[in-house]
Amino acid sequence: MLRHRNEFPVEGELPGFDGAAAWLNAVPLTTATLRGRVVLVSFGTYTCINWLRSLPYVRAWADKYASQGLTVVGVQTPEFEFEGDLENVRRAMKEMDVRYPMVVDNDYAIWRAFDNHYWPALYFVDSQGRIRHHHFGEGEYEESEMVLQMLLREAGADVDQGMVHPETDGIEAAADWDDLGTGETYVGHERAHGFASPGGIVPDERRSYSAPTALGRNEWALAGEWTIGPVPARLDQPGGSVAFQFHARDLHLVMGPPRSRPPVRFRVCLDGRAPGEAHGVDIHENGDGTADYQRTYQLVRQPPPIGDRRFEIELLDAGVEVFVFTFG
Repeated sequence: MLRHRNEFPVEGELPGFDGAAAWLNAVPLTTATLRGRVVLVSFGTYTCINWLRSLPYVRAWADKYASQGLTVVGVQTPEFEFEGDLENVRRAMKEMDVRYPMVVDNDYAIWRAFDNHYWPALYFVDSQGRIRHHHFGEGEYEESEMVLQMLLREAGADVDQGMVHPETDGIEAAADWDDLGTGETYVGHERAHGFASPGGIVPDERRSYSAPTALGRNEWALAGEWTIGPVPARLDQPGGSVAFQFHARDLHLVMGPPRSRPPVRFRVCLDGRAPGEAHGVDIHENGDGTADYQRTYQLVRQPPPIGDRRFEIELLDAGVEVFVFTFG
């Protein structure tokens, strides 16, 4: 239940958006131009699965309440270097139907000004430019919308109490938390864990890896010629693969060719077979897909019952970079 408005004390002043690399969908906004409007500041980065799953609600709030005094400002603060590439960001925002103002925060200037530490993060700003509430992570969408309604009423808007009910499908669908037995897994050697190829990781050197016949839950392995760098692993010869024993409804992989490189063809198998009805939105039932730029690809969305599965992706073209697995 929503707290009384007196229980939403001022947390600070809206610090503004100085240091932005670029603005999308709007001219640069300032604290002065936003004064008199309720502002929702939404931190994210376009490959973050948690941000992607919260996006339908933020889009819906931006659409529903814009005429009643709400301005949503998205802050794209990159986790990976390629997420600071403006062409990548523009393409991703268009594909995700993000139409509200978006500021690109490549140098973390806005992130630091808010003392933020999370993707996603929401900051609720009243019409006087004061931060009155925040929320970190997914969920609590009803409470967040009620806070927006309260701040709009404080500003004099006539707002009904109805809640948005956005369609959430594909990669934006809520996770199946009850069956989520595998967590985020990075591939670069700085944060990698669960690596099971014989001989382990050889950092920053091209090496021929092999995948064991059997993997334990949450173990993964490479096969073929790879260079495992601090952040991504790069495939150096066509035909390399990644195997992962996981337990989740959904499997996503952040990957793709670097800027100006051609698309990469790939093929996905589950337990040695084509995924069929368990295919994700970015592949066909036969497991075939193409990665044309670096983003999050949903490769598996399996129907119940959910059990341990061996995922394998064979990458048919060299040069692809693989960053992190996420699950839902």
